[in-house]
Amino acid sequence: QVQLVESGGGLVQPGGSLRLSCAASRSIFSFYTMGWYRQAPGKQRELVAQLISGGSTNYADSVKGRFTISRDNAKNTVYLQMNSLKPEEPAVYYCPARDAWTYWGQGTQVTVSS
Repeated sequence: QVQLVESGGGLVQPGGSLRLSCAASRSIFSFYTMGWYRQAPGKQRELVAQLISGGSTNYADSVKGRFTISRDNAKNTVYLQMNSLKPEEPAVYYCPARDAWTYWGQGTQVTVSS
């Protein structure tokens, strides 16, 4: 069983920054994709950013230029640096990892408010 633990969420003012972390219980090399999704109340879960085996990345149009996904293989951790956060971006942020299965963590809450 794979465990994914997201952290780093919290309250930030509009225009502020946060860095989310996702620690995996095994080597992240073993996953085909790892990424970040978010789900706001009453809305569907949506892709924010994704790392694909081989090194390519994929971002939602709404976060391009503001969010950066990265990885630390030695720590089995994936990060999401979020800059210039907008008031419409509060959500629970999840870090799924995929091999033959898709694994989800418990999520971390991000609140954007002045």
